Amino acid sequence: MIKMTKTSSIALAGAMALALTSAVPAMAAGDGPEIAKKKWSFSGPGGHFDKNQLQRGFQVYKEVCSTCHGIKRIAFRNLVQPGGPEFPEDGVRSLAATYKVDELDGNGKVVQRPARLSDRFPSPYKNEAEARSIHNGANPPDLSLIAKARGVDYTGPIWYHPVSMLKDVVTGYQEGGADYIYALMTGYKDNAPAYRRDATGKLTEVAETSIQRGDKTILRCVSVEKVAGKPDNCTAMADGMNYNMAFPGHQIGMAKPISDGQVKYTDGTAATVSNYSADMAAFASWAADPTHDQRKSLGWQVMLYLLVTSILLYVAKKRLWREVH
Repeated sequence: MIKMTKTSSIALAGAMALALTSAVPAMAAGDGPEIAKKKWSFSGPGGHFDKNQLQRGFQVYKEVCSTCHGIKRIAFRNLVQPGGPEFPEDGVRSLAATYKVDELDGNGKVVQRPARLSDRFPSPYKNEAEARSIHNGANPPDLSLIAKARGVDYTGPIWYHPVSMLKDVVTGYQEGGADYIYALMTGYKDNAPAYRRDATGKLTEVAETSIQRGDKTILRCVSVEKVAGKPDNCTAMADGMNYNMAFPGHQIGMAKPISDGQVKYTDGTAATVSNYSADMAAFASWAADPTHDQRKSLGWQVMLYLLVTSILLYVAKKRLWREVH
């Protein structure tokens, strides 16, 4: 019976390893953008949001992102509550009054009134059709849950993928959305990479500093496909698109959203794209999970309760059964 159990265990372990390995290629195909994991204040089981960073992130959203993107799942009162930006209530109440929301009057007609703390942020558009008409057919995504809807794909070797997954489980990694948003906002480049084709049809990347003005032999490629026995294929930038290192396919319709010095911080933080991107990524992460800090705090309280309960149950068990043992 013991031999059968060991054999079954080995077979089960082999099947699990095969299942993990077979699932890896979808995540590690090799062509996906490699996005580095960034250290955040809210990382890990004990992490929490930095209210100063969230306040700066909201400023970036308000002055830059809100022109195109809404946060319809966030209410004005969330900006006041603990665990968030924690703005003064009077200030948020005044901010809410600058927005107009629809409601029904006593006659059943739709009228507009100033927003209250209990109201959610209204969309910058009347409807989806208006949004698409403004953005050449594209509908800018709402940012309320964007940090949950985006993530970071594994791009390393196949054999290491199960180890990477286990590491993420142990460390409680849930910041893929924030890492993606940061990489996207900082990943814009003025031009796609430059390549020169040799006599055999192979494309070799060329440094920008070595390119002569008016050089007709230079190709701008967002990606290069190498085919055995054939010339390399160059995928050029489509009209109206922008090159971005972090976006899948490396070309995106959204223009570079922000530049150095565009938003003036009042707390002395440097006005750089890197800081703007980190603050906006943190704010989007909070918007997707406004109860993040309370949830982690409650989780630690539950763990402590279970630990104390386990100790008491163990002591009670030893006392009750000491005569038997």
